[in-house]
Amino acid sequence: MTIVRKIIHVDMDAFFASVEQMDFPDLRGKPVAVGGNRERGVVAAASYEARKFGVKSAMSSKIAALKCPSLIFVKPRFERYKVLSVQIRDIFFAYTDLVEPLSLDEAFLDVTENKFNLPSATLIAKEIRARIKAEIGLNASAGISYNKFLAKVASDINKPNGQAVITPRQATEFLEKLEIERFFGIGKVTSEKMKKLGIHNGLDLKQYSLDFLTRRFGKSGLHYYNIVRGIHESPVNPHRDRKSLSVENTFEKDIHLETELDQVRSDLLDELFRRIEKNKVQGRTLTLKLKYKDFTQQTRSKTLNRFLTQEDIRVLSKELIYQESLKMPIRLMGLGLSNFDQEEEKAGIQLVFERFFEDSTDQSNED
Repeated sequence: MTIVRKIIHVDMDAFFASVEQMDFPDLRGKPVAVGGNRERGVVAAASYEARKFGVKSAMSSKIAALKCPSLIFVKPRFERYKVLSVQIRDIFFAYTDLVEPLSLDEAFLDVTENKFNLPSATLIAKEIRARIKAEIGLNASAGISYNKFLAKVASDINKPNGQAVITPRQATEFLEKLEIERFFGIGKVTSEKMKKLGIHNGLDLKQYSLDFLTRRFGKSGLHYYNIVRGIHESPVNPHRDRKSLSVENTFEKDIHLETELDQVRSDLLDELFRRIEKNKVQGRTLTLKLKYKDFTQQTRSKTLNRFLTQEDIRVLSKELIYQESLKMPIRLMGLGLSNFDQEEEKAGIQLVFERFFEDSTDQSNED
């Protein structure tokens, strides 16, 4: 007999902004943006009061201020968010050891078998949300279904401070009506490509064959073919391997002078080395990320056929910055280490220079 899994996706409501409103009562009920200021920077999170004006995460703070003149900007306190995230995770572990964090503010839980032998995932989700509110003071939303994809989608249905269930019987009709941009794993760029093909919802997507989708979207085609049919076999993985580690900094004013670039690079290296030591990782690829004053982005990467030492990273980071002239002043610089566990490259040093405007995932999926 096939066992139907019981998966919960718990997503904190406007986590960073809600923490600020909880810790500082004067901010409660007011439009709050975490990150940036009125002149520059990027919004890391927005309170629900701010979202009513169209303010959202990853938005330029200057645009956010125009949309909401009364918007209050606060500096992020990531150490505080991490402390609360651990406390929230401890509540999850009280019910199951199968917890897969996606970021500081969300996680999957497999409660098919749980520590209290409770038969209802719906009641478990309700109990978890109540404990988070009582013990920490924050609201959370949840989605419940038989796979991770549907649980993730369900957690958005009754936000904020709500939950929803998608049963196997409901899945087909639900997925056929679902707008294509709401499919987990289909970002803005891919959804626009699909709409040009006439794919606006799940029913439209269902009309295309596996062969067509793989030819048009590569390996992701199989994923799209399956999820619209409610098929997503990926288990809740409590031991997901980290694939990259990165740091970045948005500047108060655009920079382009060599002295400014070197100082920023030095600061980023210090923080990158600290995180590498903390996470006990080694990598073969170093990537430089640049965001220009016009908000276009660029990455430059180098890969060696061995793990990079600190000296390698220092040398390569400088080479990446000066391998060609900047096209204009930059507003952000980042450094990232990756390629942790791949087999050694046989070709020696590889050089990659690419533009990226495709779908990407931030460390926090603030919602």
